[in-house]
Amino acid sequence: MVSSEETERGGAPARSATETRGRPARARGRPRSFDREAALERALMAFWEHGYEATSVSDLTRVMDIGAPSLYAAFGDKRTLFEEVVREYGTRYGSFGDRALAEEPTARAGIERMLREAAVEYTTPGRPHGCLVIHAAANCSTPEVEESLRERRNANIAAFERRIRADVAAGVLPEGTDAAALARHAGAIIQGMSQQARDGASREELESLAEIALAVWPRS
Repeated sequence: MVSSEETERGGAPARSATETRGRPARARGRPRSFDREAALERALMAFWEHGYEATSVSDLTRVMDIGAPSLYAAFGDKRTLFEEVVREYGTRYGSFGDRALAEEPTARAGIERMLREAAVEYTTPGRPHGCLVIHAAANCSTPEVEESLRERRNANIAAFERRIRADVAAGVLPEGTDAAALARHAGAIIQGMSQQARDGASREELESLAEIALAVWPRS
């Protein structure tokens, strides 16, 4: 029975031990904070494995372990999230090619290192095989995404060509070297290595392919 003093105070009646026994304890402490970096990495892996078009928002919320409102609040829509994923991929997984070209003394040495490292990167256990930028464009029907990925691939080939032309000008490669064709050859090889890795080619098989591809390079 509630006392008159409790009624006047407007307080709730105290519960007896019998009434409270068996009730689950109320959770204490602050709720788990949202780990944006971890969620982004999981989205990256989903896009890398399935491509842009085949990865739905429901797929993303499932693998990222967040609701759709949280996804939109933290990352924007699917296309905006993908753009961030591609940048993150380029920083964490796809930068080996840029480093090879920048650090090696010649275009041939840079391309050779890039292809050999691609054989390793594209077949690393525990993550999707091949290149996200190449694979994500497959069967893509979103023009903006398709164009963005095409620009990235073409930018890579343009970087190859600039490096080759610099070697021609320096006399490292013969004057008659077709820099544009040689750059596109390198681009075709690395794109083919990506697809073959997804089809099950091993690191050793891709390294052999790289060795054959380098045989077409002219000597000074």
